[in-house]
Amino acid sequence: MRPDGVAPDDVTRDGVARDDTLPSFNEQFRAAVANTGLGKVAPGEAPSGHALVAAIGGVRGLAESVLPGLAFLVVYAITKELVPSVLIPVAIGVVFVVLRLLQRQSIVMSFAGILGVAISAGLALITGRAESNFIPGIVINAVWLVGLLVTLAIRQPLIGLVVGFLLPPNEDGSHQDWRADPAKRRVLTVATWLWVGLFAIRLVIEVPLYLAAQVELLAGIKLITGVPLYAALLWVTWLLVRTVFKREGDVAAV
Repeated sequence: MRPDGVAPDDVTRDGVARDDTLPSFNEQFRAAVANTGLGKVAPGEAPSGHALVAAIGGVRGLAESVLPGLAFLVVYAITKELVPSVLIPVAIGVVFVVLRLLQRQSIVMSFAGILGVAISAGLALITGRAESNFIPGIVINAVWLVGLLVTLAIRQPLIGLVVGFLLPPNEDGSHQDWRADPAKRRVLTVATWLWVGLFAIRLVIEVPLYLAAQVELLAGIKLITGVPLYAALLWVTWLLVRTVFKREGDVAAV
């Protein structure tokens, strides 16, 4: 034990006391929520075009989301060959990861993106069917749809849970409870239903096209119902949240 009461094992090499306190689960979950697109729907902030672009990952994030799918559509439409159609998107994803590494940026989102593209490509190559490239996306949409419906069934709408983690505490430090306000609960429930609609629309369109092996049409629809529809719904959600939440000292609805 050192004279200052700090044990040797709690001291770093440069003599600074080490803080081994780990963030709580709520803190970790709050940080994870804040890093998502929905996390950008911050109560108290006015939506703007710049903020919306940031919410979908910025210009680079937009490119990383769109280009692999666009490359698949273009290559398959021209060649009708499975191998180049699924491998070129993987190569594009690798390029984005390398660029982020070279620029010493976080590769978490890029790596997650290329992992999804690689799994899709692997399924298509294993089955020998180009439409298998869309199975992971269909499964993800189905999981989101079920998850959202569960939160609605237990009267804990997902958008409300997200907003709850982003709300600043009350003046006394207590957590703001949107559930106690019927207007807030109603708006957040409506917003969650809109997201249910997004994933339901994707499934209603994509599943029949997958079963009919309409690969090019499926790829095109996926692009349209992907980032553009997601961004539009994110904007609508933001506007809805603003109707029932107000910034401190601001007379405008948030």
